[in-house]
Amino acid sequence: MKKPLVILLHGIWMPGTVMGRLRHRLESHYGFECRLFDYPSIRGRLDENAALLAEHVRYPDREVALVGHSLGGLISLRMLAHWPDAPVDRLVCLGSPLCGSRAAAAVSRHRWLRPVLGYSLPEAVLSDRDAKWAETAASRIEVGVIAGSRSTGLGKLLAGFEGENDGTVAVSETRLPGIRDHLVLPVSHTGMVFSKAVAEQTAAFLEGGAFIPRSSSG
Repeated sequence: MKKPLVILLHGIWMPGTVMGRLRHRLESHYGFECRLFDYPSIRGRLDENAALLAEHVRYPDREVALVGHSLGGLISLRMLAHWPDAPVDRLVCLGSPLCGSRAAAAVSRHRWLRPVLGYSLPEAVLSDRDAKWAETAASRIEVGVIAGSRSTGLGKLLAGFEGENDGTVAVSETRLPGIRDHLVLPVSHTGMVFSKAVAEQTAAFLEGGAFIPRSSSG
């Protein structure tokens, strides 16, 4: 059976090329064909970026899977919520704050810092959390979430995390109801896209809809 075409979405403040290491591993070690989707993470609105992705996922006669880091996972779910007929069967979210973001909320309380959040992230995690759109989208396809537990990053100083976190996003903020599988790895928020273990687990979910139990993956 032919593997799906994998579209990789970067997070906020990052260019699409930041996903290059993950793309290389998925292609060279696991046999996937990948594409990088670059979108305006700061100046683009949430629904505008979702619309751009909806156009990008339509490949003739190809199954498509998505891998989104941080905001990229939220953009993916937003697209799936508004375009339920999009030809996407699986999505892997890497460190995406699917249940709100304490770090973003802390930043937004300071007027002079708000511009660094742009438009898409606040619209996804601060303005529209009661709409349950992310849960609705997750109920339609197989969604796997990888969270990080290496607390390295400025976000932890602003958010005052009490539980496990990756320095920017708390593990509890990634546990969206309705997802197919969830995994915590000892990686930081930014380090996820460069991690060999994350690439291995991402490939496993893309192929079989489940992560490898940690006891057998090392």
